[in-house]
Amino acid sequence: MKHIARKRFGQHFLTDTAIIDGIVEAIHPLPGQWMVEIGPGLAALTQPLVERLGQLTVIELDRDLAVRLREHPHLTVIESDVLKVDFKALHSAADAVLKSTTVDSPHEQTTLAASKLRVVGNLPYNISTPILFHLLDHVGVIEDQHFMLQKEVIDRMVALPCTPDYSRLSVMLQWRYAMENILFVPPSSFDPPPRVDSAIVRMRPLAAPPDLDVKTLSILVQVAFSQRRKILRNTLGRWLDDQAFSGHFDVQRRAEEVPVAEYVQLVQSLGMDHNRSA
Repeated sequence: MKHIARKRFGQHFLTDTAIIDGIVEAIHPLPGQWMVEIGPGLAALTQPLVERLGQLTVIELDRDLAVRLREHPHLTVIESDVLKVDFKALHSAADAVLKSTTVDSPHEQTTLAASKLRVVGNLPYNISTPILFHLLDHVGVIEDQHFMLQKEVIDRMVALPCTPDYSRLSVMLQWRYAMENILFVPPSSFDPPPRVDSAIVRMRPLAAPPDLDVKTLSILVQVAFSQRRKILRNTLGRWLDDQAFSGHFDVQRRAEEVPVAEYVQLVQSLGMDHNRSA
């Protein structure tokens, strides 16, 4: 029986085989890698992935789809809201399996045990940003991420300073990931077609990320972009005064004019101030 897309789950099923081939080629899955797919749906991307990997873990909220997916012998199905999934626990489970795998040499055993998760998926557009921030909390166990998202969201994710798309989302992801928009996906590639253009983003966690307090960065950037048309003196400047900030930061700019590195340095300076006063 044909599955009817459910609006409450934000379901739009990918059907374009050329686009599917392009996505799989971009992901470049290799046998033995531990991959997690979010929102596999009707398995359009799932099947070519599992054929290359040998096994695949999928996270599906729709009960009917989860039942279908469990019929596949090489899938591990997690029937859950992805926002409730602990990816660190998934990695620990994967690590335990890999460590128990019989290999020919101690060196190969070490390599298997050190593997991180690769995460892919066609994310529901109505909760894509919360999913991205949820994964940010688990980034230490993730090798890379490939997601299909609304194109305008990806435009904000990869935007450079002094451009209209540069936003809080840009800063909150770019401090931790190297990202690129790798493939355009038109509405006609889906059933039913969405009303927006889509794209594929590649997200690679930085190997040596800056040491900072993420909560402080989140608050700081939210304040800065709360009135993005105004000079920062009227928003972030007042907030910095409330924090008794003793350093220098140019607040005669708009939020969109400040590079990610400067926001990072400001958070680190605030941390040093707090440590001195403690």
